[in-house]
Amino acid sequence: MADERYPLSKTRNIGIMAHIDAGKTTTTERILYYTGRNYKIGEVHDGAATMDWMAQEQERGITITSAATHCIWRDHRINIIDTPGHVDFTVEVERSLRVLDGAVAVFDGVAGVEPQTETVWRQADRYGVPRLCFVNKMDRTGADFDFVLDSIRERLTERVAVIQLPIGAESDYRGIVDLVRMRARIWSGEDLGVTWTETDVPDEMAEEAELYRHDLLETLSDYDESLLEKFLEDSEISPEEISAAIRAGTISGGLVPVLNGSAFKNKGVQALLDAVIDYLPSPSDVPAVTGTEPRSGAEATRSAGDDEPLAALAFKIATDPHVGKLTYFRVYSGTLAKGSQVLNTRSGRTERIGRILEMHANDRVDLESVAAGDIAAAIGLKDCRTGDTLCDPGSPIALEDLNFPDPVIDVAVEPKSKADQDKMSKALTALSEEDPTFRVRTDAETAQTIIAGMGELHLEVLVDRMLREFNVQANVGKPQVAYRETLAAPVVDYTFVHKKQTGGSGQFAVVTGTIEPNPGGQYAFESTIRAGAIPREFIKPVDDGIREAMSNGILAGFPTVDVKVTLTDGRTHDVDSSEMAFKIAGGGWFREVAAKAKPVLLEPVMSVEIVTPDDYLGDVVGDLNARRGQVRGTERRGGNQVVSAQVPLAEMFGYSTDLRSRTQGRATYTMQFDSYQPTPASVQQEIVARVRGE
Repeated sequence: MADERYPLSKTRNIGIMAHIDAGKTTTTERILYYTGRNYKIGEVHDGAATMDWMAQEQERGITITSAATHCIWRDHRINIIDTPGHVDFTVEVERSLRVLDGAVAVFDGVAGVEPQTETVWRQADRYGVPRLCFVNKMDRTGADFDFVLDSIRERLTERVAVIQLPIGAESDYRGIVDLVRMRARIWSGEDLGVTWTETDVPDEMAEEAELYRHDLLETLSDYDESLLEKFLEDSEISPEEISAAIRAGTISGGLVPVLNGSAFKNKGVQALLDAVIDYLPSPSDVPAVTGTEPRSGAEATRSAGDDEPLAALAFKIATDPHVGKLTYFRVYSGTLAKGSQVLNTRSGRTERIGRILEMHANDRVDLESVAAGDIAAAIGLKDCRTGDTLCDPGSPIALEDLNFPDPVIDVAVEPKSKADQDKMSKALTALSEEDPTFRVRTDAETAQTIIAGMGELHLEVLVDRMLREFNVQANVGKPQVAYRETLAAPVVDYTFVHKKQTGGSGQFAVVTGTIEPNPGGQYAFESTIRAGAIPREFIKPVDDGIREAMSNGILAGFPTVDVKVTLTDGRTHDVDSSEMAFKIAGGGWFREVAAKAKPVLLEPVMSVEIVTPDDYLGDVVGDLNARRGQVRGTERRGGNQVVSAQVPLAEMFGYSTDLRSRTQGRATYTMQFDSYQPTPASVQQEIVARVRGE
């Protein structure tokens, strides 16, 4: 908790983010060891990392879910969230960055900026999160600090401040030159990196260090006027002045300090911890959080103070076999005690906080209360979703919600028995509450249960959890592409009449409206009806009917997206018109008008990056072209060629095995969702025919 010992100024809320295999979790494990949080180092490759506590994480050697913990360094409390690097679990990064004040971006010293690095960097940009860069794995063969630095400048940001230089590289990597203090730190490696020797800058690096320090001071002069004056006058600038300028530049979001090390070889991590304290913001350094007053819609703000009304954001829901539903939350203002009542501004309901827990990966400690700046978990909230605001019932505020991408891949699941049917329903409900990018629906024609996610690994892990944690026996189908439908042309003022008058109470509704494409805007509905042609209470049922019909598109039954509907006119009957009649009319209107609006099939297109030796470049590119891919470019990285392309997801099933066989196992690839794009006419005909069974 943030108490007298750790006031807001001595609290840091940070995330560790990177591309998969850059060394995030290994870095976090070293942080926990050197701060005394853990008494031994847990290794990812041994399945013993503290932060990778799920069975699936330990078996695969990757992080799947974001894990929270805290540690103490230099009398500061650091709350840490270790996030996944695999693109299928990007939701974990998104919701973590939403509630963090700072981040450490970890880079592979050989690979530099990789595709998921760019994704998490953009996510951090979206939430305005200040960050540090830690160039890791400097001991690896092929490690090149300058190459990584260039890739950061070219692909992420030019506003970098190099505050350390590596001493040696690859197997000769020994330590760092601190450009702020112009001192060297050398790790011997004999005591797991707990101690180091501080020396003068090595003679052979003196000139290089002076050049880099000059560049650093020149960069910092943009953020500190007094430092600029001293720099121009060639006056002495103290380490304290340099640190203050780095901190100011970092917190303002304009500057990104760059450090280096080798977490696995226990070098450079303590200096990274120092940088977290020295340069990343405390909760009191960031602007007041803004939201809206639920009743009036007026803007409302909350500052990070214990005396402010409570405002907290639920950023993660988890199911725990011992305590049930856990709600992870960040307190932005006020205090929250166990047993207190909180208002959920989404549901409008007040709920009681049963217990408050401080989390250390999967371990927990009960707390009496938490205060502004804290991250904790609560037990007892029944109707709470990711992105919900929890606040003081007497001073309500709705904080900005979280937005998540739509799933791109489907799988059918079928319980093996009636008993499994009930268990599967509960399991899927619990898993979809945890993960907003995991969706569950029932196919209207086959009555099959369809689960959808961000990729094959995502669904594989979720199905595995369903089988293990909920003991559900189920048959799982092959992954299918999650196609969408949209409309390519507008249709203006189309009228649909729903009339069922055969004696007794009938149904009557006439709907007139315009439909048009709404690219990238999802579904939009508005009514321009004047003079009460349709009473107000019948307008929402029209919208509901359209939404329901859109979930089962007219081409091949895929959901329809990116359209705008404007309700322009209509007619009612004094006796036979009802909400149900207008809902039916809304659905019927959509089905008829959509057929006239040039329906188009959309498919998910992926950004693919392949790293391959020169010998196989032609074969790899030719294969991508055969898969309907568009090669965006190639570049040299180390001794390999890097191919960037956009390829339809439908063409990428089984690609991993195919690429291995083409390149004798020497090429690797990464893939992430880019956008939905129209399918070529021939492909659309083939898919529609297949779905319709023609």
